[in-house]
Amino acid sequence: MDRVPEVAVVGAGIVGLCTAYALAERGASVRVYESGVPGHGQSSGQSRIFRHAHDDPRLVEFTRQGRAVWDEWADRLGTELVSRDGVVALGSAVPGRLRILQDAGGIPVRTVDSAELRARMPMLADYEGPAMLDEGGGAIRTRAAIETLAGALGDAVVTEEVISVHPTDHGTVEVLSAAGREEYATAVVCAGLHTARMARGVGLSLPVRPAAHVRLTFQVRGAPPERVACLQDSSGDFGETGVYAAPYPGNGRYAVGLSQTVEVREDGSFADPGELVALNERARAYVSRALPGLDPEPVEYLHCWVTSLPWSEDGMAVWEADGIFFAAGHNLFKQAPRLGRALAGAALGEGLEDDLRPAAELGRPR
Repeated sequence: MDRVPEVAVVGAGIVGLCTAYALAERGASVRVYESGVPGHGQSSGQSRIFRHAHDDPRLVEFTRQGRAVWDEWADRLGTELVSRDGVVALGSAVPGRLRILQDAGGIPVRTVDSAELRARMPMLADYEGPAMLDEGGGAIRTRAAIETLAGALGDAVVTEEVISVHPTDHGTVEVLSAAGREEYATAVVCAGLHTARMARGVGLSLPVRPAAHVRLTFQVRGAPPERVACLQDSSGDFGETGVYAAPYPGNGRYAVGLSQTVEVREDGSFADPGELVALNERARAYVSRALPGLDPEPVEYLHCWVTSLPWSEDGMAVWEADGIFFAAGHNLFKQAPRLGRALAGAALGEGLEDDLRPAAELGRPR
C-alpha cells in the first residue's frame, strides 16, 4: 500500500501550490487537493501586480521578504516569475506610502516626474500629480507561476473535491473527498471562497467577506513597448480611484481592474447582478480617459471571486484549530511564496508566525 503523505493541502491556487512547494523543498511529503484545474479560481488570469506599497509597515516587510523568495524560486525553476519593469503609483496616497517604503529600508522606490512617467507608462494620458516608482515591483507571470509549481509537484496534485477536513480522536486530520478518505498529520486549507465553509466544520468563524471582481484586458495600440510598468492609480484624475493594471507577457496586452467589488449574499448569489456589468463599463470608460495607448474595446473579460478581511483590502491571516491551518485574505498572489513558507513551517510544527495570527490584523493601516 502506498504511504499516505504527511500533509494535506486543500486548494491548488497560488497559495496552496506555494505551500505545497515549500513543504516539498523541506523534504515533507504532501498531497494537494483541487476540484478543478490548478490556478483557475481566484488565481486565474495572466498577470498580477507585485508591489511593495502597503499602509502597514509589517506587511511591507513581509512583501520585501517575499520578493526574495520569488527570485529564489525563479532561479531554481528556470523561469521568470516576476518582471523587473516596476510599478508606478499615482495619487495623493503616494507621499505617505513613499515614507513607509523608505522607512522600511532596502526597497528601491522614488518619486518620478512627468517625463519619466511617460517613459515608464507610454500608454498613459498626461498626468501632473504625485507619482512614485517601485523599482523592485513588477508583473507577476501568473500562468508561468501556476504551471511551473504544479509541474514541479507532479502527481502530488490530485483532482478531487474536498467535502470536509476535521480532526480525529487520535491526533490526526481526516480529509473526506469525493474519492474517499485519508488521514494526515496535519492539513493546510487555502481554498479561497470555500475556506470559511471548511473552517466552520471545526468550530471557527472566519470574518471573510466574499465578493465578485471584474478585470478587463485591452490590446496595446501599435507595437508593444519594450518596457512598461504596472499601474496603481488612486488619483481620481481620470474618474476612478483604486485602479490597478498590469501588462501581459510580451507587453502587447494590458489588464485593468477596479478595486471596487460587488458584494454577494451568504449563499453566493448577487443582490444586483447588474453591478458587475456596471463595473465592466466603468473600467472601459477609465481606459478611454486614462490609457489612450490602449484600444478601448476589451479583448478579454475576467470575473472572479475575492475574499477579503474586514481590517484591510490587503489583510491576511491564518487560523489554527486541532492541527489544521486556514489561510484567508485578499491580494495574496504577491505574498504566496512567503506565506507558503510560513504555512509550511507551521504545518511542520514550528509554530505560526505571530503577525499571521488573526489578532495581529496584518495589513491594517498604521
